[in-house]
Amino acid sequence: MLNMAAGLDRLGALATSPIVARLSAAFAEAGFELAIVGGPVRDALLGRPVNDLDFATNARPDETLRIVKPLASATWDIGRAFGTIGAKVPGPDGTFEQVEITTYRADSYDGVTRKPVVAFGDTLEGDLARRDFTVGAMALRLPVPALVDPTGGVEDLIAGVLRTPGDPDVSFGDDPLRMLRAARFAGQLGFDVAPDTVEAMTRLRESIRIVSPERVQGELVKLLASDDPVRGIRLLVDTGLMAEIVPEVPALRLEIDEHHHHKDVYEHSLTVLRQAIDLEHERHPGEAPDVTLRLAALLHDIGKPATRTLEPGGGVSFHHHDLKGARMARKRLQALRFDSDTIGAVSQLIEQHLRFFGYSEGAWTDSAVRRYVRDAGDQLERLHILTRADVTTRNRRKAARLGAAYDDIERRIAELAAQEELDAIRPELDGNRIQEVLGIGPGREVGAAYRFLLDLRLDEGIIGPDAAEERLRAWWTARA
Repeated sequence: MLNMAAGLDRLGALATSPIVARLSAAFAEAGFELAIVGGPVRDALLGRPVNDLDFATNARPDETLRIVKPLASATWDIGRAFGTIGAKVPGPDGTFEQVEITTYRADSYDGVTRKPVVAFGDTLEGDLARRDFTVGAMALRLPVPALVDPTGGVEDLIAGVLRTPGDPDVSFGDDPLRMLRAARFAGQLGFDVAPDTVEAMTRLRESIRIVSPERVQGELVKLLASDDPVRGIRLLVDTGLMAEIVPEVPALRLEIDEHHHHKDVYEHSLTVLRQAIDLEHERHPGEAPDVTLRLAALLHDIGKPATRTLEPGGGVSFHHHDLKGARMARKRLQALRFDSDTIGAVSQLIEQHLRFFGYSEGAWTDSAVRRYVRDAGDQLERLHILTRADVTTRNRRKAARLGAAYDDIERRIAELAAQEELDAIRPELDGNRIQEVLGIGPGREVGAAYRFLLDLRLDEGIIGPDAAEERLRAWWTARA
């Protein structure tokens, strides 16, 4: 529950902090208004960490730059066309605060693209009225701190509700990306979205198509990095927005045939995502959210709808859904302009997420464990988490058996790693030595010999350079 007294105390402390006090005094002396706006005000009231500070002013960009330059160690004006000046302002203790100061805005939209026709405004209240949601449409006026809340943001903070300052159809019509922000803030803050706002998101879902893939990707990443992305994902699926941006997710809601029973793949995927996040926190406390892992958890079964086969007797199979899903994920993430490292990691994790379940059916040889590690490469820890999270059975005995089996494989990996440096598995002879032993020059034969020695290393572990040379010569002779 929101403690308003404590929240107002935090706002007061923010207003009197040395850097904020220096900036507000400088603007007041120059005859201009200054206020902290948006997220920092909301987060201070909620008791959440306040990071970068956003300010609004009636000063125009050139005037803002003139005021802040004497105070800042660096300034930048890449957002000047939109009224924004950035600055790095030093504090008395040697620390720095990165701030952005934006001229009051009174933009309009053309209704075709999401690009605003930039127009500067004259009042703080007018600037706040054009923001995304009421909980972000509050400001702390400076230098004498005063909370400005023209759209009922405090009431919505107390109620835990997200709503637009005005008509949601107008707000989302102006900028459809705001619909994705609703899902992101729901995940970040744990808030519900007001019914009329949800209805508008449903009506206007197709308008998200005018937003660039890069911007959609940015909101999806922020949602997945939130404390409760499942809340936001459900909202996007229920409103139809997810069908517009990642249609593979709502497609997981397979129709259940009364004669062929299988688990709800959509609900299973959300459970896997939630469990992966819990394991992420448990195994790596304090680290930044692993969006790559969370993407893989959400998408790990997207190949199932395309591979579902109804078997005689009421069974259902999804043969090779791991391979199909990996290809589908790669295509979707490319369309959303994800970077190649993320695309490669997510598709690899999806492709390999079933590999462990063969281990649970019978202990692997050391060779099989080495290959598991080799194939996972630098995704091994993520694969550990994803595979554990993929166990959602309500059968306690089965869950305990799978958990014990994965404990065992991790133990064996650790033991082999200590003995053999598994993280850097390579043949015991390099390419130069292969050429010397076989008396050949560079070419395809060297690659074939290298692969033979790598298989030998995986199958038998470390046998020593002399034995490796002997086995290489025997292999070469047998090929002749």
